[in-house]
Amino acid sequence: MKTAAGLSETVVHRVGSGTTESRDVLAVEEPLEIRVGFNDGGVHRHRAISITMRTPGDDAELAVGFLFTEGIIQSADQIEQIRHCGLKVGRASGVIDRAGSLNSNTIRVDLRADVEIDLKRLERHFYTSSSCGVCGKSSIEALHTGAKRLTSVDEPSIDSSVIHTLPAILRASQNVFEHTGGLHASAIFNLEGELDIVREDVGRHNALDKVIGAKFTAGETPLSDRVLLVSGRASFELVQKGLMAGIPIMAAVGAPSSLAVELAQEFGMTLAGFVRDGRFNIYSGAERIT
Repeated sequence: MKTAAGLSETVVHRVGSGTTESRDVLAVEEPLEIRVGFNDGGVHRHRAISITMRTPGDDAELAVGFLFTEGIIQSADQIEQIRHCGLKVGRASGVIDRAGSLNSNTIRVDLRADVEIDLKRLERHFYTSSSCGVCGKSSIEALHTGAKRLTSVDEPSIDSSVIHTLPAILRASQNVFEHTGGLHASAIFNLEGELDIVREDVGRHNALDKVIGAKFTAGETPLSDRVLLVSGRASFELVQKGLMAGIPIMAAVGAPSSLAVELAQEFGMTLAGFVRDGRFNIYSGAERIT
């Protein structure tokens, strides 16, 4: 039984010294089909480009963030409107009635008629699970979606003491996780460690797409003076999405993968892992951390 946004209740049997029956709260996981509408030789077409398992809510941010980090769109001005189960919302606003959004698992982003897109990117149909966003993509090369290497212009510095404080701030802001213990989160901070925005989702890549989608539609990308913290491990795809948004410093509570480290080193991103218990490891770009 669904309760509040992102939450669901169920009956469980708790086993310890004995067995008791009680109610428990779970994180909601449902599929979302992301479709894009575009002009093709004077004919308006729309095509499904991804199905992702996500926590309902902030679907517009998720869809727009996905299109941006996949290199399909480059500017919020390219968006004409966003439709969710027949509901029309403001142009590029990303604002969707939350109650209405929970009734649909299909969202469509219509682009302006004068926007030209790479149809080959739309032909990369793949299924995205909540546990691994990379699953199904044809090759590692396909993930290089136009991210630019960070230069000296994109080299803010941050004090190590600030990084130590970020996980506690993130945890305190995770409303759904507090009830379920079952959601990932991504958060953007300024260089002083002040929280800018946080989003939760059953999929770590979805949480990041929601964050980037919100900043993208607000016209605040690239995020060249911000720090990204992710609640779990740092995968290749999360680093790639962060680079697309121009984020110079990324930290993860968990471990980075080998490919994530290689990508961060290749594109000049500062990457820290195991940020917890008053310590962390720097895998790339140590010069930005003082």
